[in-house]
Amino acid sequence: MNPVPPHPLAAFDIGPDGTARPIAEAWPAAAPGPGAAWRWLHFALANPALADWTEAHLPAVAAEAILQTETRPRCTPLEGGLIVNLRGVNLNAGAEPEDMVSLRIWVAPGLVVSVRRSKVFALDDLRRAAAAGTAPPSPGAFLAEIAEGLTDRFEAVSVELEDLTDELEEAILEREEEDRAVDLAPLRRKAIRLRRHAGPQREALGRLSEGQTALIDAEARILLGESANRAARTVEELDAVAARLVALHDHLEGLRGTVMARNGYVLSVVAAIFLPLGFLTGLFGVNVAGMPGTANPWAFALLSAANVVLALGLLALFRLLRWL
Repeated sequence: MNPVPPHPLAAFDIGPDGTARPIAEAWPAAAPGPGAAWRWLHFALANPALADWTEAHLPAVAAEAILQTETRPRCTPLEGGLIVNLRGVNLNAGAEPEDMVSLRIWVAPGLVVSVRRSKVFALDDLRRAAAAGTAPPSPGAFLAEIAEGLTDRFEAVSVELEDLTDELEEAILEREEEDRAVDLAPLRRKAIRLRRHAGPQREALGRLSEGQTALIDAEARILLGESANRAARTVEELDAVAARLVALHDHLEGLRGTVMARNGYVLSVVAAIFLPLGFLTGLFGVNVAGMPGTANPWAFALLSAANVVLALGLLALFRLLRWL
């Protein structure tokens, strides 16, 4: 694992036209520099100096919120600013998408502070664009682009999960490949974990788009509303995928139950046929005087033939009674 640098991961002053210039100071102040409309500072949560910086430059509640180890998506107005927590699918190497990555954001007039534990690709796209000299012209536009980037990747993973479910349905329902049942449980776990985070994300984006705050302009609010709508659609798709996987599980359980019932029925019929045969062979195996056929060399053959005829007769009777 790469060591955490003792300074922000990104620090830019951004003009009203979206022109971004990097900040040279190792630990810059919270206020934007001359000619800048707003300042963006991005930190790693594991940075050992972050707590001191937030205590010195942010409201106490905001500082505590962005330093939390565990978070859930939310949008909370506070002292003229906004605490925004969002989640994104985990696209880091060696991780599963449903493990999710969290992003903590404090938005105030002229300032955006973002904190992450693991790399957030949607935010990294903005960092690279800012390093190239271009950034969103306002904090509201920044939030809109972050929401769009997170939603794009969430949708992509949801669509991939839906495609896997389609393929699994075709294999099990149409091609009757019951051995594919082993793929069912991992897909169900993935859908459940994604759905767990998609719901709160939808609500947080909805509050962002509907909140009346000067920090988010009308255009950014429209874009955030579109991201909230797409997040709601993703939730519905995940719900549908989860329901389809449950239906597949029920179908497989029904097939297994049918097979077990059929096998038990066949065994019961076989036992019913062999019950009188066992009685006869047991009876004739009694080693006492007076048993018929003991002096007849054809007695065993006749007894065997009688058993065969009895078995066939019982089989015919069961078929006539539609027990078979």
